[in-house]
Amino acid sequence: MRRLPVAACLAALAACAAPAHQAPPAAVPAHSPAPAPPPEEPGVPIAVTLPDITTYGLIRTDGGKMPAQVLALGQAADLLAGYDVVFLGEVHRHVGNQRAQMDLFREIHKRAPNVALSMEQFERDVQSVLDDYLAGKTGEVSLAEKGRAWQSYGTTYRPLVEYAKEHHLPVIAANAPEQVIRCVGREGLGFLTSMSPAARGWAAAEVHAGEGKYRDKFMGFAMGDAGHGGGKKGDAPSAQAIRGFEAQATRDDTMAESIFLHLQKNPGRKVVHLTGSFHSDDFLGTVERLQMRDPKLKIAVVSPTDYRTADNLTLKASDAAGGTMVLALRALPRLYVTADEMRAAMRGQSTNREKVNCKM
Repeated sequence: MRRLPVAACLAALAACAAPAHQAPPAAVPAHSPAPAPPPEEPGVPIAVTLPDITTYGLIRTDGGKMPAQVLALGQAADLLAGYDVVFLGEVHRHVGNQRAQMDLFREIHKRAPNVALSMEQFERDVQSVLDDYLAGKTGEVSLAEKGRAWQSYGTTYRPLVEYAKEHHLPVIAANAPEQVIRCVGREGLGFLTSMSPAARGWAAAEVHAGEGKYRDKFMGFAMGDAGHGGGKKGDAPSAQAIRGFEAQATRDDTMAESIFLHLQKNPGRKVVHLTGSFHSDDFLGTVERLQMRDPKLKIAVVSPTDYRTADNLTLKASDAAGGTMVLALRALPRLYVTADEMRAAMRGQSTNREKVNCKM
């Protein structure tokens, strides 16, 4: 069992595009094997069976504050419908994860009809494109092309957007544009001050990139060992890692601000937000930034954890602490078996990142 990997932004230190199911580490030394996994943390048995990658289980933990309680879908929806904002963390392109998101959103809507869907997978500057599609003014080709829908949209997020469209629910294009994130990753937060007034609104007015648990967590992946950044544990973060975290924080603050502004304009509405799990696990990232903007909000986090086996599952304390509820999934196939595979993929990503235009 393991917590699902860092969001795709860590592959490029927060500067990559629509991801595959998980990201490679930030860097791999030239002549070393892939790092050995850490020792397995003991866990408590849970009554969940996962026969294949389309199945899932829901376990209430309240951030590790209560004994694990396996819930049926309806019980989970009853609980989540009582929150103002629900973060549905995901491992991208995981069919079981997407199925759980659809099931939970549908059931939450039945219990809380005044709900909006918020998505990391659409960016602020295409909100009008998304709105036109929801209103029936344009077709899906326009949404895919002008809205820059992720390549996997047709097999992942289409059911959720179509459900929102059919039930006349708003969908929030919550994220900062990928181009902005790439440029912050290249130039740092100072890039935001160079943007034109019109473009500056595509990212959060305030970005929190200072010290804290989230920064420590990010740097642990980016700099913690040879497999995750080429440095030694305890080394000062590299300039690249710092810019990477600033790009990551730009994503998180923009998504948090997008949700906050929507709730301000629509008192009494609830929001369900879809996001890569690194942005919401441990109640950090976008979650803590939304809570900064409105401390009164009651926020739930559904945190995915994956398993290599179908049964005899256990839940680690560190996983239980990751969210209000744990989403148990079967693990996807490994993206890379060798360090050479990983390096080759990263070289291609690095080449693509150099093509970005940072004049806005």
